[in-house]
Amino acid sequence: MRVLLTGGAGFIGGHIAGALAARRHEVVVFDALLESAHGVGAAGGRDGLILADVRDRAAVADALRGVDAVCHQAAMVGLGKDFADAPEYVGCNDLGTAVLLAEMAAAGVRNLVLAGSMVVYGEGRYDCPRHGCIRPGPRAVDDLAAGRFEPRCPDCGAELTPGLVGEDAPTDPRNVYAATKLAQEHLAAAWARATGGRAVALRYHNVYGPGMPRDTPYAGVASFFRSSLERGEAPQVFEDGDQRRDFVHVRDVAAANTVALEAVGGSGAGSFAAYNTGSGEPHTIGEMAAALASAHGGPAPEITGGYRLGDVRHVTADSRRLREELGWRPEVGFAEGMEEFAGAALRGAVATG
Repeated sequence: MRVLLTGGAGFIGGHIAGALAARRHEVVVFDALLESAHGVGAAGGRDGLILADVRDRAAVADALRGVDAVCHQAAMVGLGKDFADAPEYVGCNDLGTAVLLAEMAAAGVRNLVLAGSMVVYGEGRYDCPRHGCIRPGPRAVDDLAAGRFEPRCPDCGAELTPGLVGEDAPTDPRNVYAATKLAQEHLAAAWARATGGRAVALRYHNVYGPGMPRDTPYAGVASFFRSSLERGEAPQVFEDGDQRRDFVHVRDVAAANTVALEAVGGSGAGSFAAYNTGSGEPHTIGEMAAALASAHGGPAPEITGGYRLGDVRHVTADSRRLREELGWRPEVGFAEGMEEFAGAALRGAVATG
């Protein structure tokens, strides 16, 4: 199979390219090499790369020639610096996806795997002892400033028990990045209905592993902590460190993309499906920071009590659908993955503006 891999030179995209090549697929790597993810001067020495932006219709149309499927990873990620980043997020993620899908429609390419994200859910699943499954609203600034980080039942104020969120949970994006990722899914579903195409969105949970970018506001918490340790500084853990996440290794995410690409052609015409892509092993951010610091040889993390508006408290994946329907299984355990990541190479320093 000939696969166009957008964002194929990035952290996750590079691992997907390797996984596809190992399965004897032909990979066409397409990447704009944005400085926020790749660093200054990253374009040099990239043989076989189509250096272009997915918003460039002519470049996308040319890259789609002879392609059987598209694996769309190109996106700006993370919370960024402030709301001034919103136009760039929407342009890269949503306009870029719209251009790609329009050109796929014109070229007759009907198979798509999209890099989705767990951020579309907002908060994860919670259970109230009186009211059952609850979807708490955004946390109040006054509560966060006072160190009251756990959301409460909006009906009775009771403490809630966090659980695993499934794909059928309501979506509730809480920041610009999350809104753009949900819009990508809606665009892919609309494309599938209009063209008879087949689309799969893999809702990544907290992906980590070798090749993450260092020292950038456009990356995940694992990158922040690993960058601090590389500088000899203690990882700074926000809130009380008890936020629950699902940390999934990048090689497992690459394997999920390969499985999805090989399966999507057998889906029904006009279909769209979303799959959580997580390890199935929830851990707190504090646990992750401690494991990473211990494997790296210190310094120990510091719990700061700080917070960021737009962050959610708990979101962990129920990935049974991906396992049962596509046969994917994560293979890198938490301890093993953190041990490897502690000594793995990161991408060069980036320009943060």
